[in-house]
Amino acid sequence: MLTVLDIIHLIQYYYRTADFEQAATDVETFRLESLREIERELGVAPPPLTREHPSSSLFDAAKLIIQTHARRLPLLDNDSETGHEVIISVLTQYRLLKFISINCHKEIQQLHLSLRRLRIGTYVSSPSPDPNNPYWPIATASMETSVFDIVHMFSERAISAVPIVDEEGVVLNLYETVDVITLVRLGAYQTLDLKIKEALTQRSPDFPGVVICTASDSLGTLLQLIKKRRVHRLVVVEGEEEEKRGGKKGRLVGIITLSDVLRYIVGHVDHEPRPKPPTTSADPSPSTPAS
Repeated sequence: MLTVLDIIHLIQYYYRTADFEQAATDVETFRLESLREIERELGVAPPPLTREHPSSSLFDAAKLIIQTHARRLPLLDNDSETGHEVIISVLTQYRLLKFISINCHKEIQQLHLSLRRLRIGTYVSSPSPDPNNPYWPIATASMETSVFDIVHMFSERAISAVPIVDEEGVVLNLYETVDVITLVRLGAYQTLDLKIKEALTQRSPDFPGVVICTASDSLGTLLQLIKKRRVHRLVVVEGEEEEKRGGKKGRLVGIITLSDVLRYIVGHVDHEPRPKPPTTSADPSPSTPAS
């Protein structure tokens, strides 16, 4: 499966190794199988190879997503007429969590503990072990950071969003992988050295805004939010409680991804995915596409 992160790797590779004209020529004949070679050149991990059968349980699918760190899971079945495997659908983390939020209403109402107490998400370490990153282990940028610097963060860390903060750590915005794709689509590939403050002016008007929460918000509240709107991540910021204790309202505290939420709900799973049964005519097992 071709993902946005694959495109990010491709952009980083060509931006570092070729000029615009050469890149434009190469892309015309570029074969998707060459992505694995580019990943090796960049030193990034290849994407997980995942798939599941439509009749599998949601629990098994959720465990596989967690084990492989995949953001989406192709559902493959065997076409009885052609004998070939076909993709029936793609299960995403968001769809899975939305199903839970809609169908487990009573259980969600009992989830009163705070997100930080449940250790859901990644939070700024204090004091930071990295003098160059006061928000460690979270990758951040400023309005003066170049787009390509953030592209490098996306590719190196396999992340899809970076908070934009001011000198006091207050969250101003969020730059996502899809924003880079928008620049490329607009023909701005050769200007990825422009600053974030300039790149944001070319952002799609459909951008839903930065979804924020505080560390004291509950898991139940978060799942209710997922039930109502499409959410891919939440930026955790200091709220009124922290401000009363001398903090700064809106200052970056952490990030919560859908993977974090799913991992907490499903619980501990083995690191390695379970082996798949061999393919037989009676019980076909789909091959493994990239995710």
